[in-house]
Amino acid sequence: MAHHRSIKGNLGCIVGDKFFLYKQVLLTYYGSRETGNTVAWEPKGWGSEVDLTEQQLQQYASDGYLLLPKLIDPASLDSYNQRFLSIVEGQTPLSGAMKVMRDVMVVKGAVAPETKLHGVNKLFCLEDDPMLFDYAKHPELISAIQSIIGPSVYTLTSNVFNKPPQVDGRHPLHQDLRYFKLRPENKIVAAWTAILPATRESGCLCVIPGSHRNGLLSHDMPDWQFLNSGFFGTSDVDQSQRQHVAMQPGDTLLFHPLLVHGSGRNKSTGFRRAISVHFASGECESPRADWQTTGHTRRIS
Repeated sequence: MAHHRSIKGNLGCIVGDKFFLYKQVLLTYYGSRETGNTVAWEPKGWGSEVDLTEQQLQQYASDGYLLLPKLIDPASLDSYNQRFLSIVEGQTPLSGAMKVMRDVMVVKGAVAPETKLHGVNKLFCLEDDPMLFDYAKHPELISAIQSIIGPSVYTLTSNVFNKPPQVDGRHPLHQDLRYFKLRPENKIVAAWTAILPATRESGCLCVIPGSHRNGLLSHDMPDWQFLNSGFFGTSDVDQSQRQHVAMQPGDTLLFHPLLVHGSGRNKSTGFRRAISVHFASGECESPRADWQTTGHTRRIS
């Protein structure tokens, strides 16, 4: 990953009228220095290491999540976005175990998507695609991850989440540890980076601060008419405590696997898109002693 010194230089790497609007989104946001309701943080310069401060680590320990504005540079975001679109449109073949998951409303025929993209819920298992998996190796991201779980880092899961308009698309409140057998849980962390703006209207993530301190809750399948495959939820929470986390392109949310979180419908006319990876320390243990060398696991550092 090259060290990018200016936004102008980064955007100079982005070509093609097809992505003009996306470039404008990036330029508009990265021209701003607003940080919102987060611990003050500024990138040192893309390509450099980002060690979390003691204040940030304390916030993560207290709330179960930490928002890092503008962590990922515009050129990388555009690369992930273009690759995702190319795969969905059939211009680039799927690699390895990669799969495209269509939204349940499309599968059941409740909605006729305007385009292929309008029918896609997510793309997962990115580890054999060098362009998309570059996110899991991004130096700023890995430095922040190591601040939380230590120097030995492995990936567990990887996804591009695509929340189209005109479908239900909700993700019930849940804890990611429901899907993992690794322990200890404080040596696992998720990274979720907005590729496109994630607003309340477009179905941004919502979290319940401090919920990671309550242990693993019971989960079941919500009684919804349209529920995407593999989506479980917990009802053992006070939903009035939810906080919505609006994010702009490049903003990255790090969160604990016991943090209760979810997302709502996309009520906008555009897409909500993000790239995400779960990381685990090499110190973790599993019923499968060979977890570090099997399945979708990859060693990063």
